[in-house]
Parts: sequence; C-alpha cells; structure tokens
Amino acid sequence: MNNELSRPIVLAHIPAAGRQERVEASPAEREALARRFELLALDSLQAEVTIKPTIDGGFSVVGRMRAEVVQACVVTLEPVPQHIDEAVNWQVVQAAAGEEEEPGEEDDLDGPDQVEVSDGVLDLGEEIAQQLSLALDPYPRAPGAGLGEEGVGDGPFNPFAVLRTVQRKS
Repeated sequence: MNNELSRPIVLAHIPAAGRQERVEASPAEREALARRFELLALDSLQAEVTIKPTIDGGFSVVGRMRAEVVQACVVTLEPVPQHIDEAVNWQVVQAAAGEEEEPGEEDDLDGPDQVEVSDGVLDLGEEIAQQLSLALDPYPRAPGAGLGEEGVGDGPFNPFAVLRTVQRKS
C-alpha cells in the first residue's frame, strides 16, 4: 500500500531522551488525503510530537495535530469548513505474530491509543492521517441546514411532536 503521507521512523534510532518530530503535509499529499477521505479540501495538516522509549520496551508518542478541512454538508452539499486541533497520545508496541485480542478484552478509553508496528518502523505520517480521519465530523452540516418538518435536524428529535400533529389532524 502506498500511503499518501508516509513518514517512516525507525524506532531503534530514537534516543533514550526521545526525539521531536514535525509532520507537515505538502500540497500534493493534502490533495491525495482529501480524495481518500472524500473532503472538498484539506488546506493544512501538521503535527508536532515527541517520541520516547518507555520502560516496557515500547514507545510513547505525545503532541498535537492540527488541520483545516472543508467537508460537504450532508444536507445541502455546501462547503463546511472545520478546524481540527487534537492531542496525539499513542503507545507504540511491537505486534506479536499471530496474537489476537481476547474476547471481552476492552480498550482503555482514558489511556493512550495503541499503535502496533511489526517491523520496528512507525509510519508517523500514516498514523497522523488515521487520526485525522477519526477527527472528521461524520455528519457535517452547514449553518441552518435541517432535514425537514419532522424535527430531525435543527433541534433535538422528539417522536411525540409528530404524534401531536397527527392527533390534531384527526
């Protein structure tokens, strides 16, 4: 697979004190990512992180990711700009061959996200792209865009409001 934003980091080259990394997507990379994530535009994407070895043999990646994106409104298809500013907090671990998650095993929602590597190389750019995809609004809406008279859109949905209008007509 050819990643649109590839920034491979050989983890064995990270010193004990850690190392700072900056990722900034070029115009061509932003265009390719916009196509991948079905965005109208990706005007900027950058991240600044610190990668440090941990005592358990893994690595921590901590920092910030920022992006300026434009998505299509799910109702009107109008452009909806969005500013993304998110913390990066990952725990990088070596993937164990053939190991699968045990049934009932749950992720620690308050802890760092786990990123597995199998060859000792972290593709920092691809992981930033993945974080961007998770940060995007799944249902972007332009200001004032609603979905009709049934109340599904601009306010909280109330199924009893529909029943009241039916009762009044009877």
